[in-house]
Amino acid sequence: MLKHVPNILTVVRLLFIPLIVFYIFTGNYIFAFVFFTISGITDIADGFIARKFNLVSNFGKLMDPLADKLTQIATLASLVFTDMIPVWILLIVFLKEFIMICGASFLYGKDVVVYSKWYGKLATVLFYIAIVTSLLLKQFNLTHIWEFLDLSIFALALMATIFSLVMYVRDLYKKGFIDKQDLKKEVTIDQKEKKKK
Repeated sequence: MLKHVPNILTVVRLLFIPLIVFYIFTGNYIFAFVFFTISGITDIADGFIARKFNLVSNFGKLMDPLADKLTQIATLASLVFTDMIPVWILLIVFLKEFIMICGASFLYGKDVVVYSKWYGKLATVLFYIAIVTSLLLKQFNLTHIWEFLDLSIFALALMATIFSLVMYVRDLYKKGFIDKQDLKKEVTIDQKEKKKK
């Protein structure tokens, strides 16, 4: 039974996404905060159990990061559509997460697990703090300096997440999962087309 716990927690996070979105759109920010927090706790528990008891699976390697990204993007999108944060925050995160999901899909089925480094965890924590701050500001109608503080936390989270992406790609390159020879090839016109001319 224990071997299925990490995957069950991942599925639970996926099921929480529509609840978080629903409560944000209906103005129940405390409930959104509660489910978002529980989702974060299950994410931590999921990773800890999988590593502690060596229960890493192909399903988990693909769906765990996917659940994280979908939760983050869906929550941020909800905050954008309810005019709680500017759209550019979502666009930057969406682009970064799209690249990360492509990377996770590329590694699916390979004998490799990309564990979170400190900078990835820092970005996650900063986004959590920023999102929770947005929800609490809306719940208690706090403005001015508090809104500036929230945007500042988002800015730090964005810097951390971009740095995390750069280090992620660098790590894959150094470990040989990105073909170095392919990166050295030049894109040229087909030789046959040249002859026709």
